[in-house]
Amino acid sequence: MKILLYFEGQNVIGKSGIGRAEAHQKRALQSVGIDFTTNPKAEDYDILHVNTYGPKSYQLVKKAKKNGKKIIYHAHSTEEDFRNSFVGSNQMAPLFKKWLVSLYQESDFIITPTSYSRKLLKNYGLKQPIAAISNGIDLRKYYPDERKRTLFRDHFKLTASDKVIICVGLFFERKGIIDFVEIAKNMPDYTFIWFGHVPMASIPHKIRKIVKKDHPENVIFPGYINGDIIEGAYSAADLFFFPSYEETEGIVVLEALASQQQILVRDIPVYEGWLKNGYNCYMGHNNQEFQELIRKITEKKLPNVSLAGFRTAQTKSINEIGKELQTVYQSVLDLPYNHEIYRRIM
Repeated sequence: MKILLYFEGQNVIGKSGIGRAEAHQKRALQSVGIDFTTNPKAEDYDILHVNTYGPKSYQLVKKAKKNGKKIIYHAHSTEEDFRNSFVGSNQMAPLFKKWLVSLYQESDFIITPTSYSRKLLKNYGLKQPIAAISNGIDLRKYYPDERKRTLFRDHFKLTASDKVIICVGLFFERKGIIDFVEIAKNMPDYTFIWFGHVPMASIPHKIRKIVKKDHPENVIFPGYINGDIIEGAYSAADLFFFPSYEETEGIVVLEALASQQQILVRDIPVYEGWLKNGYNCYMGHNNQEFQELIRKITEKKLPNVSLAGFRTAQTKSINEIGKELQTVYQSVLDLPYNHEIYRRIM
C-alpha cells in the first residue's frame, strides 16, 4: 500500500499541534514500513490521508474521489476547539463546523485523536466509521537530558533555587492564557514561562495586551522555541501547567509526560480514559485550586506521579501509533470492511 499524506499551509500552521501531528504520522509510517508520499501531484497512491481544511485540501479530496482513491480525513479540529481562539472565531464557529462536516463527509474513514473528539464528531451526525488514535509522541526526543536541561536554565538565566512553571501553546483564550497570567500575579515567587507564538493581528486585543505588556515581571513570553531548549524545559521545569479549556488531545501534554515531568491540567472531558487525577497527573477546576496544587506539587507535599505519566506516554509512542494507522489503512483498503479488523480499531 502507498499513502498520500497531505498537509496544507505548512508555513502558517506547521508549528501548531496539527503540524507536529503530521510529522509524527511520517515517523509512524516509517516505523512500520508503510510507503508514503507528501507530493499532492502524485498519482501512484492508494489512500489519501488529509490533515487540513483549506481549499487546496478540498480540491485534492475531490480529485482523489474522481480517481477512485480511498480517503481518510484526520479530524484534528472541531467547532468546540475553534472557539475562543482567533479574532472572530466565536462568530465564525457555526460556519466552521458546517465546513468541517462537509469535508469530513467526503471521506471513507475518519481518524481523530481521542474518544472525546470522536464523540463530538458522532454528535455532528457523521456516519463514517471514526477511530480514536492518538497523535503520538517521540519518546526519545523528550527523554530527560542533562545537557538540554542546562541549556534551558542558562538561556533564561535561572538559578538552582528558582521555581519554574511552564506552559506550551498558542496565544488563545481557550488555552487558559488569561488564567495562567492571573495565577502568576498571585505567585510572584515563581517564574512562569509560556512558550508559543501566533501572529498578533490574528488574536483579540485583550490577549495581545496581556502578551505585550499587561503581565507581571515573573511571566515570560519567549515566543516559539524548538529544539534543545524547549525539550530541556519540559524536564527541567518544576511543573508543566496546562490550563486549557478545550482540546482534541493536546500534544504538548504528551510531550510533558514523555519528559517524565509532573503535569497539572484542567479537569476537562478530553482527558477521560487516559489521564487520572492523582495517578499520572493532577487536575484542577479553577484558579484557586490551581494555585494550591502548584505549591503542593512543587513543594513535594503531593506524591510524584511522573513515572506513571511516562508509562502513559509509552502507550502512545510513535511505533504504537504506526501499528494503529496500519490497521486502519488495511481496513479501508479492504472495503467493505473486514469486521475483525474493524472491531480492533473501533
